[in-house]
Amino acid sequence: MKKIYIVLAILFCSMSIQAQEGYVPTKENLEAREWFEDAGFGMFIHWGVSSTLCDGEWVMNSKKIKAKDYVRLINFFDPVDFDAATWVSMAKNAGMKYITFTTRHHDSFSNWNTQQSDWKITNTRYGKDVLKLLAEECKKQDIKLFCYYSTLDWMRPDYQWETGRTGQDAGREGKSDWNSYINFMKSQLTEILTQYGPIAGIWFDGHWDQTADKNRTDKTANVDWHYDDIYSLIHRLQPQCLIGNNHHLPPFAGEDFQMFERDLPGENSSGYSGQAVSKLPLETCETMNGSWGFNLKDDRYKSSSEMIHLLVRAAGYGANLLLNVGPMPNGKIQDEFASRLSEIGLWTQKYGHTVYGTRGGFLQPQTWGAITKKDNTYYIHILKKEGEQLQITLPAAVKTAKWLNVDGKLSWKQDKKTKETVFDLNGNMDQVSSIIELTLK
Repeated sequence: MKKIYIVLAILFCSMSIQAQEGYVPTKENLEAREWFEDAGFGMFIHWGVSSTLCDGEWVMNSKKIKAKDYVRLINFFDPVDFDAATWVSMAKNAGMKYITFTTRHHDSFSNWNTQQSDWKITNTRYGKDVLKLLAEECKKQDIKLFCYYSTLDWMRPDYQWETGRTGQDAGREGKSDWNSYINFMKSQLTEILTQYGPIAGIWFDGHWDQTADKNRTDKTANVDWHYDDIYSLIHRLQPQCLIGNNHHLPPFAGEDFQMFERDLPGENSSGYSGQAVSKLPLETCETMNGSWGFNLKDDRYKSSSEMIHLLVRAAGYGANLLLNVGPMPNGKIQDEFASRLSEIGLWTQKYGHTVYGTRGGFLQPQTWGAITKKDNTYYIHILKKEGEQLQITLPAAVKTAKWLNVDGKLSWKQDKKTKETVFDLNGNMDQVSSIIELTLK
């Protein structure tokens, strides 16, 4: 009997990672992938009823708040200062090409007028469908809209909470109903993809709650996520819609881009991003302070220069940067975020072309900086001057080389045989990124 249980367990785990097997992306999807790779820069928005507690989006779990108490927040969430035009304009002026908005986070609160749950923003005193307002404004300002969607749920009793690694203090009792939960997710995703116009992508998060390995490196899971059905549904309703899943594993069949949380591709300083880098379009997401959702006490703000460096380094790996803001409970994006986005925008207005539409250069990012490539033109970003010269081996002979933003003529010499090239880093270097524009023969 024990052997039978073991065999069944192995079969169940193998089923749990099946995705859209045999998936062949459509022409619209491939075009969307190319657009995504060219976009370079997006805004992540973590926001919802959790913001009222001013302690990040994980507050329900971290403070061990029971569901019966947490639902009272619907009476206090009243974002009267929310203005979609302001949010979208802020992203656009910073040089961002898309917005990824939390339609539903782990606390199950829905930021649209879903018919699948009463736990939603249209049942607050505010009463408006924020996703609808945001979708309309994104269309107006030509910003693409991605929807973050949590596969994990701390509130619903049908979610298989018994085997989850989080949400164990919500006070749920009785047996879950996994099929009911899967149908709930499918119904919500259908609403998003049929009622709010073109959706550029679905950004899934929460798979790791049901993995056996707390370090998020084990491919097996406690549940069958029905990704085959879910991914097929998305691609059928909107073929161009890109699917990404923050499972911290190599991409599953049916996924169209790969994301890395708080890390650049191939790096793993955060402990979340040890997965192998795929050939799919890449994205790295990061916060502007230390929190995703609004946190009143978090003043660990990164400087605009630090975030520009992150944007450039991401581009050097051929990845987009998805930079997060956590609006306040009144719906306003706090001044510290707004001012930094404005400063980043001043840089992208001048030098965004060295990031947009580029791919990673012939050398991966180094301690001194990063290289991006567009056709036969390379942009060498020197982010940290480590000496009076920069010595690198180029893939071909130099045709032209000049400074983009440093006064004076660029001096360089190249070994004709080895293509080893030395650039002199004299003069007044730019405080953010000194950029060499290089064309090769």
